[in-house]
Amino acid sequence: MNTRRDFVKSALGLAAASAAAQPILFAAHHKKNEKWFDISLAQWSMHKSFRAGTRDAMDFAKITKREFGIEAIEYVNQFYFDNFTAKVIADLKRRSEGEGVKNLLIMCDRLGRLGDPDKAARIETVEKHKLWADGAKELGCHSIRVNAASEGSFDEQMKLAADGLSRLGDYGDSIGIDVIVENHGGLSSNGAWLAGVMKQAAHKRVGTLPDFGNFVMNRQTGESYDRYKGTAELMPYAKGVSAKSGDFDADGNETRIDYPRILKIVKDAGYRGYIGIEYEGKTLSEEAGILATKTLLQRLGGR
Repeated sequence: MNTRRDFVKSALGLAAASAAAQPILFAAHHKKNEKWFDISLAQWSMHKSFRAGTRDAMDFAKITKREFGIEAIEYVNQFYFDNFTAKVIADLKRRSEGEGVKNLLIMCDRLGRLGDPDKAARIETVEKHKLWADGAKELGCHSIRVNAASEGSFDEQMKLAADGLSRLGDYGDSIGIDVIVENHGGLSSNGAWLAGVMKQAAHKRVGTLPDFGNFVMNRQTGESYDRYKGTAELMPYAKGVSAKSGDFDADGNETRIDYPRILKIVKDAGYRGYIGIEYEGKTLSEEAGILATKTLLQRLGGR
């Protein structure tokens, strides 16, 4: 016969078991939700090898998948600058598809100033970007990454950059490609300025690619913008994110950037897309630096 003592004992046992299970359930729930972004690899991470000719830029997808276990890539136009033909584009597409690697974007440099004060030069720069936008579309990318270089006062440069980006955004819209701006020196590394450019451009195809490391506005003086403030200002317009890395400490943390802090800013902004590794360190080899960055990102929510 069950007594009240037996009932109380049983109830306490169930309560204890439930309490013991809660941390396990919480841990499982937390573990399930902690993987909140995907990892990609920016080609610039191996710029020394590609420039030296010790690696072939046509093998980028294969290298990324087989050596680093990463399945999404971000091209850099400089490695195809003199030979970006339809044949090359088709070959890159065939190789990436063969490896099961997703093409995300092409980083475009050395094409002129989208915020050039001279209207004819500004329009010419837009025209030069179209080749790469077309190539990105054929590769299955979502964007081309561009720069917002200009000249003049703070407000003048904002207006000029917004104009050039809007023109290019119109072309991007016609083919289904986004135009995203990286903080990449000068006023573009001023988060408030670049956010202002986005507001003036007000174009659905124009956005940002916040780079954790590129907040130096003047390389001569070393004048820099606060990277955490800048990232927070750029995230509302982000269509991609670049995880810049250099040196690492013994615990695997990046020595210049508080990665938990900056990734929290990204996460809190609601971003759930790809975050691209862009290793630029000098202590580790390119290969070791890429893997160290991947490990750090995985520890903080990457998959």
